[in-house]
Amino acid sequence: MVVKTYMDMDQDSEEEKQQYLSLALHLASEFFLRNPNKDVRLLVACCLADIFRIYAPEAPYTSHDKLKDIFLFITRQLKGLEDTKSPQFNRYFYLLENLAWVKSYNICFELEDCNEIFIQLFKTLFSVINNSHNQKVQMHMMDLMSSIIMEGDGVTQELLDTILINLIPAHKNLNKQAYDLAKTLLKRTVQTIETCIANFFNQVLVMGKSSVSDLSEHVFDLIQELFAIDPMLLTSVMPQLEFKLKCFLGRFNDIHVPVRLECVKFASHCLMNHPDLARDLTEYLKVRSHDPEEAIRHDVIVTIINAGKKDLNLVNDQLLGFVRERTLDKRWRVRKEAMMGLAQLYKKYCLHHEAGKESALKISWIKDKLLHIYYQNSIDDKLLVEKIFAQYMVPHSLDTEEKMKCLYYLYACLDTNAVKALNEMWKCQNMLRGLVKELLDLHKLPVSEANNTAMFGKLMSIAKNLPDAGKAQDFMKKFNQVLGEDEKLRVQLEMLISPTCSCKQAEICVREITRKLTFPKQPTNPFLEMVKFLLERIAPVHIDSEAISALVKLLNKSIEGTADDDEEGVTPDTAIRSGLELLKVLSFTHPTAFHSAETYESLLQCLKMEDDKVAEAAIQIFRNTGQKIETELQQIRSTLIPILHQKAKRGTPHQAKQAVHCIHAIFNNKEVQLAQIFEPLSRSLNADVPEQLITPLVSLGHISMLAPDQFASPMKSIVANFIVKDLLMNDRSVGNKNGKLWTTDEEVSPEVLAKVQAIKLLVRWLLGMKNNQSKSANSTLRLLSAMLVSEGDLTEQKKISKSDMSRLRLAAGGAIMKLAQEPCYHDIITPEQFQLCGLVINDECYQVRQIFAQKLHLALVKL
Repeated sequence: MVVKTYMDMDQDSEEEKQQYLSLALHLASEFFLRNPNKDVRLLVACCLADIFRIYAPEAPYTSHDKLKDIFLFITRQLKGLEDTKSPQFNRYFYLLENLAWVKSYNICFELEDCNEIFIQLFKTLFSVINNSHNQKVQMHMMDLMSSIIMEGDGVTQELLDTILINLIPAHKNLNKQAYDLAKTLLKRTVQTIETCIANFFNQVLVMGKSSVSDLSEHVFDLIQELFAIDPMLLTSVMPQLEFKLKCFLGRFNDIHVPVRLECVKFASHCLMNHPDLARDLTEYLKVRSHDPEEAIRHDVIVTIINAGKKDLNLVNDQLLGFVRERTLDKRWRVRKEAMMGLAQLYKKYCLHHEAGKESALKISWIKDKLLHIYYQNSIDDKLLVEKIFAQYMVPHSLDTEEKMKCLYYLYACLDTNAVKALNEMWKCQNMLRGLVKELLDLHKLPVSEANNTAMFGKLMSIAKNLPDAGKAQDFMKKFNQVLGEDEKLRVQLEMLISPTCSCKQAEICVREITRKLTFPKQPTNPFLEMVKFLLERIAPVHIDSEAISALVKLLNKSIEGTADDDEEGVTPDTAIRSGLELLKVLSFTHPTAFHSAETYESLLQCLKMEDDKVAEAAIQIFRNTGQKIETELQQIRSTLIPILHQKAKRGTPHQAKQAVHCIHAIFNNKEVQLAQIFEPLSRSLNADVPEQLITPLVSLGHISMLAPDQFASPMKSIVANFIVKDLLMNDRSVGNKNGKLWTTDEEVSPEVLAKVQAIKLLVRWLLGMKNNQSKSANSTLRLLSAMLVSEGDLTEQKKISKSDMSRLRLAAGGAIMKLAQEPCYHDIITPEQFQLCGLVINDECYQVRQIFAQKLHLALVKL
């Protein structure tokens, strides 16, 4: 009845207000506020809310303590809003609506400890709200809280915490409705509350007072949430944040290693999620890429590579440059990470073209850079390059055609030094295969002291080609012991290094050998790891006869103009030339793989091409691989012989040399073959045109070196009557008198080119005959020495220009040096002749000095 009475009463009922004043005071007594009955407490709260409405703006309660008790009592009753299915829910809703509409809680602003009441109210409302509440309930809660924020003198930190705590991920996930209520409240009160938020962040971020709030440790989560709700909430916080971010960037240079390390690791997230920060981060990562701490340099690489793998556009050229630099780091762990990282980027963007041609172009330098590392002295580096090549650059897991297409176009795009490195890699692997073969051959011999010594030598040589030479020696001795005891293992290893082993067979052999040496109870087996290193180096994972056949087909397509050359970024000419160079290199390391009619048919087509270099490479491939052509491929033999004869007589000097060597290397009746070309070549020396002398001189020189017994006497008369008297001692034409000390190859007169080849012929002839021609050697040396004297003693010398003389001095110096490498001519060369030869390194012409020094370097390397 009391509830209904107050509910029906309005603010204008002055008489009733006076009449029921004592009742209003009575209802606020302890008896009612502490009543044990829940329903009584609810009815009293409804009466009190109406009393505040009726008596507004002056409440009938004058004691501050009494007001505090009343509002804390009303707040406790609001907990009943939680259960919307309760029969009393409508009364709880009435209580909330009344309080919100009248803004009753604003009376508390007069109280000293009003904050305690507001905190309790906010906590209660955030805890009771749930998804069964309708929009009206949420709206009244919002009105009630927003009026307290907007009409008060400011929000205390404790009260702000009751709102912000609902934004923290853990709370947000627990009560989505409380999160939404807090979010809407912040949006509505943004103008008022922004100052309080700024003050909170200032205390924590700038002044470092984490004790001001229990939420201090969540500041960064809160920044993210507040920004998402309304960026205006952070207007005053942004300068503080900028300061903090600058402070963060400064931590990249922190004195403590763990701090620098953490910054470097975090940079990866920054690059991935904020590409626009790449420029700022680049400078800091640059310094850290040279950090004295190995772990930090390592993690700089990881950071950049991870971002690059996500999207290549996230890393600029400078960042990739830091990784490039680290491939030469003094620490192996850092070098390895840099090399592997670049290899992964290469495979993803260049091999699989995951981001188009532009990205592939951006990192096209990686292939060259990785192969250049093969020049490093460390065996670890070399092994890693081999592994990267086999797994990332030309993945051995691809089928043969794909694999060879990959190799064919890679080889065409590599720079000169990378090509040399790749060739060297195959050469080293081939050499190691040879050592293993020699070791296995020793196992077939009876046991003896000499045999044991020979085996030990082979094992030491093999160990030098494996990481950690000391351990490698011990493990190789152990491996050799196992080989001696296990015949099946020897058979598998022999099959692996056999020239006829296919790539598929190689995989099976490696698997079998590894299985035999695996001990299940040993989690780590360093011995097995070392053997695996050896197997990886000697196993033919790329090249077998099927692979060579696929390469030749690709070459044919380039020749026919039906290949994807342009699509792969190379011109057909480049593809043909580099394809043949590739085959030429492989013909040294894998000659047996070439032995098929199909392969040789294609090479015959190359011999007929106009490109001189292509034909020359093809002849060299025949020379290296054609030992069985005579016995097994008659059709190829009958086509090849006339072509080789023609190249020896009228090809370029290089082709002529290769043709003569090819005939000598692959035909059983070489004497007959060489005799057939010797006669016409001798006759062609009568030509009046110097150009027509060059190729015959080259061919005759090589014939006399390869078959001295057969051609010694006819060559002697050619040398005496034509080479010395007619060609070297006689000048037929006048040289170009422009006063230059050197001219380009194209400007050298044909006569001088013929003289140079004549000098080389003399040397080859002497090298062929060796011991039995000391008289001829003496006269040749005198002639060469005369050429080394600047003015020279040769007849009519004045016809020759200065640049021509430079060419002849260089040829003469090179010739004496060539003879000096042959033991039988040591005693014949006089100290004066040797001195004249040595002084060529002091020649007045720079090019003569330079080329002579290069020749000298090569000669010294061979000592």
